Amino acid sequence: MILWTVTVLSCCCVFFAEECLSTPLITQSKLSNKHGLEFLRHRFQSIDKPEGVSSRRRRSSETAIIECMEMITEEGVFYHTASHVNNTCGIYIFTAPDEKIELKVSYLDVPCENDGAISLLDGWEMNGEIFPNEFDHPNPNSRVLEVCGRRKIKDGFRTTQNAAMILYRMPRRNSGFRFSIRFLKNPRPCNVLLQDFEATLTLRNYASRSNCTIVSLFPAEVRVLSLSVGVVSTMGKGIELETGTVHKCNKRGLDDFLQIGGSTSLDTSQLLLTDAVCGMDSKASRHTEVINCDYTVVRLVSSGAFDNSVIITMKIVSSGDQATFNCPKIEV
Repeated sequence: MILWTVTVLSCCCVFFAEECLSTPLITQSKLSNKHGLEFLRHRFQSIDKPEGVSSRRRRSSETAIIECMEMITEEGVFYHTASHVNNTCGIYIFTAPDEKIELKVSYLDVPCENDGAISLLDGWEMNGEIFPNEFDHPNPNSRVLEVCGRRKIKDGFRTTQNAAMILYRMPRRNSGFRFSIRFLKNPRPCNVLLQDFEATLTLRNYASRSNCTIVSLFPAEVRVLSLSVGVVSTMGKGIELETGTVHKCNKRGLDDFLQIGGSTSLDTSQLLLTDAVCGMDSKASRHTEVINCDYTVVRLVSSGAFDNSVIITMKIVSSGDQATFNCPKIEV
């Protein structure tokens, strides 16, 4: 049975026993970040998604969760009945970039003693690192719901992006839970976990102060097709002029820019930067970066003073591509 560290930022504990958990689903790590990443990449490759993940994909019957690590890309009803105890396990859930996820726990029989619980997470966790990170998530202090006891949970749990996770620890055999997954349209996608090996995506801040991040679980070529960052004022004043692509904007004292780089972990706040661009360029496709890292990251940083928008393409690096940026190798 596989184990890994599970660290939650903060949570709302719902309990039907005498007290909440003293330590929310934390165990000693026995699964490295690299091994977890290899598992997720393998599952990505095995999923049949020629046109991207679709919310129309749905399993017609209840499906058992058997493995300690599972990935789900379909709507449906799922259940887990414990055959092993005291292992912290996880279910990774994701959908299309323009969708979010609703989880509903229809049955819960998880005793609170011995730190038994399930946690619903708005995002993904691996080896104690969480996407989106606390700087990018719109509600970092209310992104986890932890429950235990024996009860049906009436309220649904909705994510703010296309990734969700269920962490669980069963304190005794035959304890378990049942849950449903439904995909909902997200009219303003911000943080995106990229599942396709080639995709064209738009990032916008909708004139708000925010950080929006796209992360892929593989080395990728990033091409900026269209760029409007730090030019169009949210006050509706000023003249909009093509400036072309301006580089190293983070070093020019500017507050709005598009970061491009890579990371050796799921925590994109540890981004290794290759460039930070801004300006207005409707023909920015000449700007391409080939990022040779475990995770490729594109991050739109917005102060709220400008209405920012970028269109990019990301595709997995092929064997003949020459990298423009290499992440340092991490020993595992």
